[in-house]
Amino acid sequence: MPSFKTTRRVAHTAANMFDLVADAENYPKFLPLCEALRIRGRQAAGEGREILVADMTVGYKAVRETFTSRVLLDRPAMTIRVAYLDGPFQHLDNVWTFADAGDRACDVGFSIDYEFRNRILGALMGAMFDKAFRKFSEAFEKRADTVYGTR
Repeated sequence: MPSFKTTRRVAHTAANMFDLVADAENYPKFLPLCEALRIRGRQAAGEGREILVADMTVGYKAVRETFTSRVLLDRPAMTIRVAYLDGPFQHLDNVWTFADAGDRACDVGFSIDYEFRNRILGALMGAMFDKAFRKFSEAFEKRADTVYGTR
């Protein structure tokens, strides 16, 4: 099963980076492969936690796929957990972590593991997904610089 994991130190606070990643509606503006994102629903989950159900459409060349995920925004734990609900995957789990690391800096952790349901689609999209996941942290850091400014 393909997986990817990275931690990146960025020049923004953990709270700001959490907010940026939680702002899923804006992903199509800057995230590689993300063509559309629609929030189906939101519900409070108590004590600074919120659950979203979202549809994300990803595309590369002529291939387009939409999948649905349940997203737990856990501000007290400074984590965002994405659980796959429906679409072209057999399995998809994604976790973001945010930890302050000094004056206006934090470590952003990103991990994902996934498996396509269809082997042909997996062969077609797998290499592209791997390449895109390697650029996700950088894309979020650049977006943070745009939204919050640079030092």
